[in-house]
Amino acid sequence: MAQRVVRSRRVYDGSVVSLRIDEVELAGGGRAAREIVEHRGAVAAVPLLADGDVLLVRQYRGAAGERLLEIPAGTLEPGEDPSAALQRELAEEIGMRAGSVEHLCSFLPSPGFLTELVHVYLARDLTPHRLEAEEDDLEVVRMPLGEARAMVARGEIRDAKSIIGLMFVAKAEGLQRPSVP
Repeated sequence: MAQRVVRSRRVYDGSVVSLRIDEVELAGGGRAAREIVEHRGAVAAVPLLADGDVLLVRQYRGAAGERLLEIPAGTLEPGEDPSAALQRELAEEIGMRAGSVEHLCSFLPSPGFLTELVHVYLARDLTPHRLEAEEDDLEVVRMPLGEARAMVARGEIRDAKSIIGLMFVAKAEGLQRPSVP
């Protein structure tokens, strides 16, 4: 039997997330509180160039307290189709548009308390297409896919969506798992 929500109370509404507290009835008859962070969802893409290089973005992430190297990504606007959001994020973050995209997976980053669903794509056939970015501290980093894969193995790329996307693409491209020193 699934838990049944008895009562729900919204305690915060922000521009990126909202927080609600659900009171649930447990299978054994008791009740418990569940703190749920609501998020519209996001898209992310591994931009793969014809020569096997990928384009990553280095940007400051306040929650991590440092600049992280990530695949391009962003939050869905209300009602926005993930494929449209993907093209918008590629244009804003790396100045490119994908001629072809392939959905790799959709995953729940932390389903114990977060509603966010992240859609991850492979983006190919990239052509220049620039939209003004919301952030001005983005640095585009070009590197071979194999090097990005090795950075994941060494723990230098720690962002979940980037690890997932890069691992999917590295496997599809036939890259072997590098040894970790």
